[in-house]
Amino acid sequence: MKFNTLNIIVFIGLLAIVGVLSMQLVMLNQAYTFEKKEVGEKIHFALQDVVNKIYRDNNNELPAETPIKKVSEDYYVVNVNDVFEAEILEVYLQNEFQKVKLDMDYEYAIYDCGSDEMMYGEYITAAGKARTDKVKCEKCFTKRAGLVYYFAVRFPQLRYSYISSLQQYWIYTGVLFLVLIIYVYSVFLMLKQKKYTELQKDFINNMTHEFKTPLSSILIASNYAAKQQAIENDPKLNKYLKIIIEQSNKLNQHIERILSVAKTESSLVSLEKKEFDLVERLELVRENASIKFENAVITLKSAKPEYFIKADEFHFYNIAYNIVENAVKYSAGKPEITITINEPGKGLAISFSDNGPGIAPEHIDYVFDRFYRVPRENKTEVEGFGIGLFYVKKICELHGWKISIHNNESSGITITIHIPKSSIV
Repeated sequence: MKFNTLNIIVFIGLLAIVGVLSMQLVMLNQAYTFEKKEVGEKIHFALQDVVNKIYRDNNNELPAETPIKKVSEDYYVVNVNDVFEAEILEVYLQNEFQKVKLDMDYEYAIYDCGSDEMMYGEYITAAGKARTDKVKCEKCFTKRAGLVYYFAVRFPQLRYSYISSLQQYWIYTGVLFLVLIIYVYSVFLMLKQKKYTELQKDFINNMTHEFKTPLSSILIASNYAAKQQAIENDPKLNKYLKIIIEQSNKLNQHIERILSVAKTESSLVSLEKKEFDLVERLELVRENASIKFENAVITLKSAKPEYFIKADEFHFYNIAYNIVENAVKYSAGKPEITITINEPGKGLAISFSDNGPGIAPEHIDYVFDRFYRVPRENKTEVEGFGIGLFYVKKICELHGWKISIHNNESSGITITIHIPKSSIV
């Protein structure tokens, strides 16, 4: 994926999430406004009925203008323009608030003409009971100029009621905010990972040039020098030159393995799948390994003379040779490696068994990890970086194959590559 395309996708994703979040905030605001309006109407209707009953008790006609004055969101003043009793007012308030299902706390106060003060009434809970343990706000009730017979009602929990009634909207909004945060964080991680991938690509390219080029020059010069008459006639110089060539080839192999692992890690490996004979390719692995390790006995067993699969021939050879080479290096005495091809149900299974000491149970689950080397006694001469089997597993994963390892009953281990039916021709 190109970086420009990635930017577009990230921007569209961010725009979509912000758009959904904006719509949710608009819906939340609308729901909040609707809730305020609905509660306000309930309060107004309930107080209007209270006024109607008081006027009816006093045999007075209702005024043309509404006697209810909304001072603030949670504070109302009601002018009844005639005398009324506090006990009757409390009963009327409770009944009317219950009728409109206004389930919230409230408190009221009545203006006293004699003292010219607001006389605090009672704090009534949502259940309709007077509470003395609640925090009363007697100073919250203020006088209104020009009024004589009136009372005031205050709803101390009104704002909290809005929040609790819109709980579902708040949860949805919170989830969307969380999604937005996770998305932004994921984008930053992705861009950071992309930066590391670019650095890794540069490292691979630089390493290929800076290491492979001079090493190739050393090998060419060493091989040329080894053929010179003066070198061939001098046993000591000839010996030293062979050491240079041998160690240079070994270093070249290590560099090739590191580059292969780096490419598989950064997904730079492109598999060139084609049809080839599995038996023939494993036979080549057996022959080459037998030439390199003369003391090893390597056997190939196959139920059929040929099996054709579709895979990357180059990488398949490398992973098979890697497994055989590891088996030889870690086998005690005379290495005996058996390569077996069988058909366990659907697909194929290629097993590599050796007669080595095996691997301790606490280490066997980690042998395919990068740079992991199994601790072994008296095996300090075995060289490597612990990336061979890691490379094997990566190539198998790229092909969609599975790989497993287990200790044999007698001695040694068996590594099995499971090739699915989809890879068989």
